[in-house]
Amino acid sequence: MSGRPSPLEEPVGELSLKGRHFYNLAHFSKREVESLLEAAFEFKRGGGGLPLAGKSVALLFFDPSLRTRASMEVAIHQLGGQAVVLQPGQGIWDLEFEEGAVMDGSRPEHVKDAAAVLSRYVSAVCVRAFPKLQNWEEDKRDKVLKGFLQHSRVPVINLESCWFHPCQALADLMTLREKVGSLEGKKVVLSWACHPKPLPMAVPNSFALMASQFGCQLTIARPPEYALDPDLVELVRRNMEQFGLKFRETTSMEEALEDAEAVYPKSWGSLAFYGRWEAEKAVRGRYRTWIVDQEQMNRARAACFMHCLPIRRNVEATDGVIDGPQSLILQQAENRLHTEKAVLSALL
Repeated sequence: MSGRPSPLEEPVGELSLKGRHFYNLAHFSKREVESLLEAAFEFKRGGGGLPLAGKSVALLFFDPSLRTRASMEVAIHQLGGQAVVLQPGQGIWDLEFEEGAVMDGSRPEHVKDAAAVLSRYVSAVCVRAFPKLQNWEEDKRDKVLKGFLQHSRVPVINLESCWFHPCQALADLMTLREKVGSLEGKKVVLSWACHPKPLPMAVPNSFALMASQFGCQLTIARPPEYALDPDLVELVRRNMEQFGLKFRETTSMEEALEDAEAVYPKSWGSLAFYGRWEAEKAVRGRYRTWIVDQEQMNRARAACFMHCLPIRRNVEATDGVIDGPQSLILQQAENRLHTEKAVLSALL
């Protein structure tokens, strides 16, 4: 790990979740995550009450959303609260994030002011901000989420950042728990998939961390050019060693899928070509066969098929797999609602 502060490793909490930020699922102990799961299952059964009665929650979307926006708005409403949806640069001021910036350009408001003001209006601030996919050293600073974490006086919930998508990881965990029970020792495969453009690494990062934190026998399948960040991979490796497991990477999807119990295809961009799309495009074109079809699923036998959505049909996976009996994608999407209720109620 590098000497500078890392978003990967921060002190794990002490079970009390009230008032804490929700930036990376790995910042919470296994016991704390289990408590969120228990609450999510209770909400799914129809319980849970109205813990947000009289409270408002700000939702800031710097980038597009379907499941995240809909599930958070519905969750807040069903918990008795009110969602305040804001889109910086489209209805509210565009924000500056650099400390000490001379603000004589196009951004009229600084995050330290926006976060401070919102902290006086709402009980939590939820933020979705994708990487620019131009410079990894810049993107890995995660300056939008980090800016709100630094300046907000109320809990900040990460709705997907350059590094992490903890709400999706928690819903993935809930879905796996429903399907296979205890995750310890279960073989799950995170596989790179074909896609017409580079995508952020937040979902694969968060899934890999979650799977390793809960003792899955995780295998990552990817072409040679598509390694995840080495700091993240090292943390995944150390997590698995605590369960006596060996982390595996392979450049063969077919090899990875043998006897897997869960298959999670997800495309992501190449660090080797980060910010150089034309160069990556030529490389990416060689991997059009990285698609999950029924033949691939048959290698995994009775495995479940997972995806965060949206999914490029017949590019990342075939219609037959996406719509087939092994697919859990709608269950995952529904579980976003229940797990986000659990997070909101625990933090507030």
